[in-house]
Amino acid sequence: MTDPLVETIASGRCLVARVSGKMDYTTDPLLRPQFKELIARADRFIVLDLSGVSLCDSVGLNALIAAWRQADAGGAVVVLACVPPSLRRILQVTGTDQLLRVFDTVTDAEAVLGG
Repeated sequence: MTDPLVETIASGRCLVARVSGKMDYTTDPLLRPQFKELIARADRFIVLDLSGVSLCDSVGLNALIAAWRQADAGGAVVVLACVPPSLRRILQVTGTDQLLRVFDTVTDAEAVLGG
């Protein structure tokens, strides 16, 4: 099992979190608490850099949606950046790209969010 890793860096008004590894049913028990802690630490804007994600299944997608909901409930904004093509297709097919804002790069996301 490849443990998911969430590394963060403050960038302007944004907290950028680079997610790497698998986002699936095997890593969900480790990933969700990392997302929860990340959202608790963030001030207002969170950019999830998914460039290091090697696999994402429906459980990983649910973790992203849960993070978005948790952030939204707390008045924060979560967006996605650098989404791998396979995950981008999943977002499009499921319509989740209408819920989660997707940016090509972290820089693009920061520019829109005021980073």
